Amino acid sequence: MRVLHVISEMGAGGAETLVAGMVGRGEEYGWTSAVASAGGFRADALAAGGTPVFAVPLARRSKAGVLKAAWATRRAIARFRPDVVLAHNVGASLVARLALAPGRRRPLVTVFHGVAEAEYPAAARILRRTSDRVVAVSPATADRLAAAGLDRPVVIRNAVFPRPPVFGRAEVRASLGVPERTPVALCLARLEPQKRHDVLLDAWAAVEGDAVLWLAGDGSLRAELERRSEALGRRIEFLGTREDIPDLLAAADVTVLTSDWEGLPLAVLESLAAGRPVVATDVGGIAGVLAGGGGLVVPPGDPAAAAAALNTVLFDPATRDSLAAEGIRAVERDYDPHPLMKSYDELLRGAR
Repeated sequence: MRVLHVISEMGAGGAETLVAGMVGRGEEYGWTSAVASAGGFRADALAAGGTPVFAVPLARRSKAGVLKAAWATRRAIARFRPDVVLAHNVGASLVARLALAPGRRRPLVTVFHGVAEAEYPAAARILRRTSDRVVAVSPATADRLAAAGLDRPVVIRNAVFPRPPVFGRAEVRASLGVPERTPVALCLARLEPQKRHDVLLDAWAAVEGDAVLWLAGDGSLRAELERRSEALGRRIEFLGTREDIPDLLAAADVTVLTSDWEGLPLAVLESLAAGRPVVATDVGGIAGVLAGGGGLVVPPGDPAAAAAALNTVLFDPATRDSLAAEGIRAVERDYDPHPLMKSYDELLRGAR
């Protein structure tokens, strides 16, 4: 089965991580995979490993941009000749539908990773018109799509594709100038409004002990957040976009995510798999993940609650160790990649 993944970019985000993992495991299920995107370090890595990668400009939510992206995607389809197209998120689904030539029938399956609450009606409307099947990455996102008017999508929960660290805790900390015993919280998130780093910085101002906050990611809010962090007088490191997430997880003690909305963030699953407890807002599928153990959920937009949870996990080794063990068990039990790949394989073959 020839599978073409269509996705806006292939950088550090969760959808990109899923695509890279599925491409890497696809051969075990008889897939020949390719990726059409605007590029990024994950696309470069896949191309270096022999996966066909096709350049598609970012649509940028403009009519002209969507048409340019659709034309480039059509060329990718003509060259790769997929049996099925797997689009990741709503914009990619629209681009892929426009790209598919009407002459030959190729199914289009969309993986829906989530949108802001106000955008669900528009997302459901677009997905009804573009997609033969829709996959939601968590029951929570499936429920919201159904409430917005989409026939209930298939739920295939995200999974962890293991990536061992290259460097150990001591080496990574030394490279970033952090002593071995200093508690470190790590936030793996783009510096964009959805992720609410403003809430995290307000929470960090109320963290009681000596600790370091690493922000791994980049985005439109970086300059503003850097200015804001300077006024706090606390140690906050902006690491930019990183390719060494397993190394950072090995060196951190806790991960934190204060988003306003999510689907089922792979950053949370990767943290748990690495034995790192998570403090995260109760949005999307996060509460369902942490119900199995591994972290603490807090209300969105509540810096005081986030600070209290961080104080507990950062400075109480017994609690941290207990949560870490629970998180590893939860990932092994519920988020192994084999069931995910098996479910996608059955769905895609059935759609042909």
